[in-house]
Amino acid sequence: MKKWKLVIPIAAVAAVLAWYAFRPERLVVNRRVDEAMPAAPSSSSPQPLVAGQFYSILHPTAGTATIYQMGDGSRVLRFTGFSTSNGPDVHVYMVASDDAKDSASVLRAGFIDLGAIKGNMGDQNYILGSDVDLSKYRAVSVWCKRFSVNFGAARLMPDRAMSEK
Repeated sequence: MKKWKLVIPIAAVAAVLAWYAFRPERLVVNRRVDEAMPAAPSSSSPQPLVAGQFYSILHPTAGTATIYQMGDGSRVLRFTGFSTSNGPDVHVYMVASDDAKDSASVLRAGFIDLGAIKGNMGDQNYILGSDVDLSKYRAVSVWCKRFSVNFGAARLMPDRAMSEK
């Protein structure tokens, strides 16, 4: 009988830790974001530099990633028509490779973390620092930091961005 008095609290703590690690409710709860394109400070409209379609890797992922040059010279990564699975600690990475086709290639190539994803659905913007060299960082990854897995990715190419103009 004394054994149960110890087992039940340990099992309860283990269940809470497992829930926190996996956050299973996030697989069914969507977080929609509908950000407008940032306003250009000058009269010139934002110019697309590179773009690519998201594709699924570990979780269904779709939409378009486009990097725009703003009138003031700053750059913005914009997701449009975006959707992916929700999950714990999901971030947006710029990957130093031609593509981010799997988790190993992202880790091997290196990346810049643009921060936590704003939502798993909808249009959203991420400011790129001036140190992001687009000749080196040519892919975007939707990355789950907690489990080191790549949900989905987009290969960025200049010709797609210019044809969508």
